Amino acid sequence: MQTNPLDGLHDVIAPSEVAWWPLAPIWWLIIVFLVALLVVGLVLLYKNQQFKKAKKQAIKMSQDVAKDDAQALHIILKRLTRHYYNSQLASQPLAQWSESLSKLCGDTFSYDELMPLYQQQNNNAELAAKLRNAIHNFKLKESINV
Repeated sequence: MQTNPLDGLHDVIAPSEVAWWPLAPIWWLIIVFLVALLVVGLVLLYKNQQFKKAKKQAIKMSQDVAKDDAQALHIILKRLTRHYYNSQLASQPLAQWSESLSKLCGDTFSYDELMPLYQQQNNNAELAAKLRNAIHNFKLKESINV
């Protein structure tokens, strides 16, 4: 009788478990990439927070101002414009300033509406509410051609 050629083989030896350490080089690259991505994300988040800090402070200041003190709110808007854009935009003549303010705040401001702000003791509650709303809606990243 013929012998089976498989009878001469030894039993299958189960391989030992593969150790997880040291990591393969691709895992090191993935870890370095994720850490770098996390650091870049945190830096961008911090810069964005610092960029918006002046507007948050202006909103807080506008809440502390009296309800009918339009001049103080107008000064806060001028400071915001100077901080985020430039001092030339904030120091424009009133006609141009009203147009720029309309672009920056998304609300319409006219020359006649802003003119009383440059006079003594102007207490206009309606204009103050509009300026307070303009501070809240102030656009930070829109380009303005001066």
